[in-house]
Amino acid sequence: MITKIILREELNKEELWNLELLFRETDKAILDEFLILTDSPELAGICRKFDIAVAAVLTGNREAAARAGEDADACADEGAGSCEDPEGESVGNTAWQCGGGFQGISYAVTDIEDLDENYLERIWQRYRGIPWKICETERCLVRESVPEDVDSFYEIYRDREITEYMEDLYEDREKERQYIRDYIEKVYAFYGFGMWTICLKETGEVIGRAGLSMREGFEEPELGYVIGKTWQRQGIAAEVCREILNYAENELGLEQIRALMHPENTASQRLCNRLGFCCEREIEVDGILYRSYRIDLRQERTGSY
Repeated sequence: MITKIILREELNKEELWNLELLFRETDKAILDEFLILTDSPELAGICRKFDIAVAAVLTGNREAAARAGEDADACADEGAGSCEDPEGESVGNTAWQCGGGFQGISYAVTDIEDLDENYLERIWQRYRGIPWKICETERCLVRESVPEDVDSFYEIYRDREITEYMEDLYEDREKERQYIRDYIEKVYAFYGFGMWTICLKETGEVIGRAGLSMREGFEEPELGYVIGKTWQRQGIAAEVCREILNYAENELGLEQIRALMHPENTASQRLCNRLGFCCEREIEVDGILYRSYRIDLRQERTGSY
């Protein structure tokens, strides 16, 4: 349930106390269903006290104050979550929160009248730890990864061919689970994208990973994927990657995507060609030679699965 609370006047201490009492007497299962949008830092603080999902509404002077907050630089370094509104404007970075008095609030919005319901649903899901559904194909569902996926990842990565051209998992599974937890908090929440989990729609079985990541020294996000050996040579990689490119263009508003391929990884090079990538040059990254491919999402893409 999404509730907007926009105050004409500041709440006094008694009114805030009454709201806190109301939350205290309300069943937690009910409060967990709420996402409250408010322009009151005091009310936002009460919401977080009871673990109610809340987004700050920055309007007028609040927005200006938030943008000019003296603590902006320090808070931005913490890497808290951010989102984009339907117009493509970033509205959730920590600098806004601190400057506007919304400490600890991970999301902020500006134009509440035109907010997309799916966008608000995703804010609520982030608070509740529910993975976002990214896209789906005829056979597969692509969603955000969760720590529970780790055991399936280890089964997939047991095949040495999987890690021939890509980084392996941690030897310690708990380290890998913690890596996924940190990834959700610091990558998904900040960029709005990352490497995701591929599941079969029919069974829910985890069969691989695919998505977009940022590599240091590059401006464009990079496409990556891994499909478990059992499900290779069935066109699944092309099916999933094509839909991810559509998502990158239509939902994320990205214009260009890069892919780096080892010169001997001919299967992935063929896939890039089928998806419409063009090979630009060979480059060296961390002492390893790659072929650099790039696709302009604004151009019409052709090809078959």
